[in-house]
Amino acid sequence: MEINNFDPLWLAVIGTSLLAFILKYLGQSVPKRWLSHPRILKINSLIPIALLSALVAVQSFTKESRLIADQRMAGVGVAIVALILRAPFPVVVISAAATSAALFKIQ
Repeated sequence: MEINNFDPLWLAVIGTSLLAFILKYLGQSVPKRWLSHPRILKINSLIPIALLSALVAVQSFTKESRLIADQRMAGVGVAIVALILRAPFPVVVISAAATSAALFKIQ
């Protein structure tokens, strides 16, 4: 193997692996008293909600890096209404999926 022909993809893989290891190591090195602070506990409980909301927004309202309005937006709207009416989670998911599927079929 020649050193001159080093593929940049391998450099990226090794670099990101090293970065992931360093971040995990630093995460284990944080003192427990910092993590038990009430503000940190509150932020940590809200992070998954923010990430899931961002994921739903990106997957529902974009296609190929463009904003779109299609049947997925109607499904999310129906899910929001079902959540406001305090419907059980399976009802929320099924009603959103059925709405999106029906509008997709009509299209």
